[in-house]
Amino acid sequence: MTSYAENETDIEFEFDVKELLDTVMMQVLDMEKCPYEAQVNLLITDNQGIHELNRQYRQVDASTDVLSFPMIPFQKEADFSAAEEEGADCFDPESGELLLGDIIISAEKVLEQAEQYGHSVKRELAFLMVHSMLHLCGYDHMVEEEAGVMEEKQERVLSFLGITRGDTV
Repeated sequence: MTSYAENETDIEFEFDVKELLDTVMMQVLDMEKCPYEAQVNLLITDNQGIHELNRQYRQVDASTDVLSFPMIPFQKEADFSAAEEEGADCFDPESGELLLGDIIISAEKVLEQAEQYGHSVKRELAFLMVHSMLHLCGYDHMVEEEAGVMEEKQERVLSFLGITRGDTV
């Protein structure tokens, strides 16, 4: 498993962001029974940066907290056979790892939402990472039923990791 994490902002976190990403990644991929070693890229940006990406790729002219760019054309959630059908395009030619995709998170939104919801910055960032990892595994929340599935999975991962809403540190 390989992750790359880049923070292009001046905001510094009181914990290791890459370590948190690796922990979240491992738990989500284990829960979703991913049969491959995988690779994920994380970019921490600001509201302006994520606003521009949201406008460019989703035609939504607003900032957001997280964007997910899956590399696998899932037909069914967590059905990793889609990667096999796509072949070499879904795997890193050097490492052989499954290229799951990219996660982009606004550091400013992380801080705002942690304060708004009354929990820790680490909990908010972990939540957004879990949410995005589920998108990278083919999940969506456009209809109520799908949203319920994602919410349950998000809470299960965060609970397993001991990162709860009550965390204030």
